[in-house]
Amino acid sequence: MSANADIRKVAVLGAGHGGLAMAGHLALMGHKVNLFNRGEERLWGVKSSGTIELTGEIEGFGKLNMATNSMKEAIEDVEFIMVVVPAYGHRWMAEQMASYLSDNQIIVLHPGRTFGAIEFKQVLLRKKVTADVIIGEAQTFIYASRASGPSQVHIFRVKHSIPVATIRAHLIPDLISKLRLLYPQFVPGDNVIKTSFENIGSVFHPTLCILNAGWIEHDIDFQFYHEGATPGVTRILEMIDEERIKVAEAIGIRVISAQQWLYMAYSSAGNTLFEAMRKNTGYRGIMAPRSLNVRYLNEDIPFSLVPIASTGKMLNVSTPSINSIIQLGCGLNNTDYWADGRTVENLGIAGMSVRDLRLLAIGEQFK
Repeated sequence: MSANADIRKVAVLGAGHGGLAMAGHLALMGHKVNLFNRGEERLWGVKSSGTIELTGEIEGFGKLNMATNSMKEAIEDVEFIMVVVPAYGHRWMAEQMASYLSDNQIIVLHPGRTFGAIEFKQVLLRKKVTADVIIGEAQTFIYASRASGPSQVHIFRVKHSIPVATIRAHLIPDLISKLRLLYPQFVPGDNVIKTSFENIGSVFHPTLCILNAGWIEHDIDFQFYHEGATPGVTRILEMIDEERIKVAEAIGIRVISAQQWLYMAYSSAGNTLFEAMRKNTGYRGIMAPRSLNVRYLNEDIPFSLVPIASTGKMLNVSTPSINSIIQLGCGLNNTDYWADGRTVENLGIAGMSVRDLRLLAIGEQFK
């Protein structure tokens, strides 16, 4: 960075694929970065070297200010709190940071999946947090990345345009102006319901895993997006996508299609979703998971597809393809994602009218 005024204090919560990429890149850009992880063992390599090595689209060594499993240490006096964990960790993160938050801190979920920011805010309300913080969620995660060692991460691609919205939508311009001190890629989202329903991971991840389950369980190497997304498989993805769009439309919110998202995030275009996915160089080299016990099912079904289907049911919008994928995932992993996931009931929005949901979208009830 060219001047001390440009250096920001940032806490990155989560030391997985995404957390290492974000912490390492922000540190490489000169920011003062605290990396937090719940389990200390994931921090051993980073603590030993004091740096995160970045390869791929970003190259270099990011020197961290701190690597810790103390939430208090991690977020004390920082301006930005970047939550980079699977959606099933959002509630735990909110509970753990509640006692240590201070006025004017900015919390961003990367990404929120579906209704992440709403759930996060409700936890802080239950914890009676009085600190005046901004809570936002990104529509998608800015990096396509994979950890390649205990303190090494490979960044396949940095996405071009990431919408971000906040609980209390009038704070979106303020949030974006501050986030752009870190990343120029962040752009204003309309509201947290739109960022929730533009969660394209809900379209891609579970269905690609389920329709390639035999190859995954046989532990066969294949490129998840480029080889797993065949013409037939992408037709099912389009069916899932259409249902997601229809549920959002029932709330009066227009969301982009998965094909449009690929162009926005990666500048990847094609006449069909199959062509757009195949042409996306950002997906090149991303291999399929080695197990079905993976966040593409354990996160994206209960925290992405379940809330979409639950909202659709409340608004009398049929989601047969989404329901089928949820049910198949439950069977494959012998679990009840319906019970574990975000539903309108456990989010406290059951029975809301479209008017109520639109007020929720702009955060009126959180004033």
